Amino acid sequence: MSHQGKKCRSGRMACVAAAFVSALLSAAPARAQLNGSHTLGDFGVQSGTQPAPGFYGALFYIHYGSDTVKDVDGNIVRFAPSFPSSIGLTAAAPMVWYVSKSKLFGANVGAMAVIPFANSALEAPAFSFARTADAGLADILIRPLDLGWHTTHADTAAGLEIYLPTGRYEAGANDNLGKGMWTYEPFVGTTVYFDEKRTVSLAATAYWEFHSAKEGPGVKVGQILTLEGGLGKSFLGGGLIVGGAYYAQWKLTKDEFPTVVPPGGAAITAQVPGKHRVYAFGPDVTMPVASKSKLFALINFRYFWETGARLKTEGQSAVVTATFPIPSVKLK
Repeated sequence: MSHQGKKCRSGRMACVAAAFVSALLSAAPARAQLNGSHTLGDFGVQSGTQPAPGFYGALFYIHYGSDTVKDVDGNIVRFAPSFPSSIGLTAAAPMVWYVSKSKLFGANVGAMAVIPFANSALEAPAFSFARTADAGLADILIRPLDLGWHTTHADTAAGLEIYLPTGRYEAGANDNLGKGMWTYEPFVGTTVYFDEKRTVSLAATAYWEFHSAKEGPGVKVGQILTLEGGLGKSFLGGGLIVGGAYYAQWKLTKDEFPTVVPPGGAAITAQVPGKHRVYAFGPDVTMPVASKSKLFALINFRYFWETGARLKTEGQSAVVTATFPIPSVKLK
């Protein structure tokens, strides 16, 4: 650690802020925006549908890879030869999801918890094209309120998600596993069915992120809107679903950085032009694991190609989720 870093650790936060803002202003890749907490692509086809009442355990896996950062005009940002040219982020998470038969405003009431383990956190392209970090606990996600409505031709889901800053974080570090902030994310979505047997569906779910200030020199990520969903066709009584999934994300408000007044100088505030965005599309397949009499699990696979990125990385991601109803479901 540099002498400046040691002084910052001793409590001189102005030193940290000055170093951080200076790094933002001097690094070309830093023109990309800070990322939020939402895992892009974690829900796809039938994203607006809450499962039937019961208890579910799940294992979630995602791998994201990118060798491209786009600027505000969609041009590729060129890195210095000594700067890492690509990134691969991997995370795995056990999940528990409970849906009760109790009703609130006519909806089934549920709750969810996700405990992720990752090898890095994509805080911003300027900080994320970095060396591999040791895997560890990332930011825990809890969904204390999960509401689901069901009608003949549509399902609707709404609730609140909270991301806890449990992952390792230090401002400017390249081995962070968390984002160093609290995130509050209300969501609402719907799945519409186009036939009486509910076999053809179109879904969209909106997530709106609000963030606390990050740990360290007063940095705050702007509000972020994410849309996720997909178009699907189900078979085998809904056990097999084939379709296409999508996500889109937009930064709604600018990131906030500290204003620093160096000794004898004018005030300096980091300015990042514009607000980031990205779109993605890809296949979405869910397959059952069952015997003639019982359903043991549902295995979902999604793959996304990103496009239209601005002030953000543009890459590909693979998502696999294995969901286990507990106990297993008897088949008719």
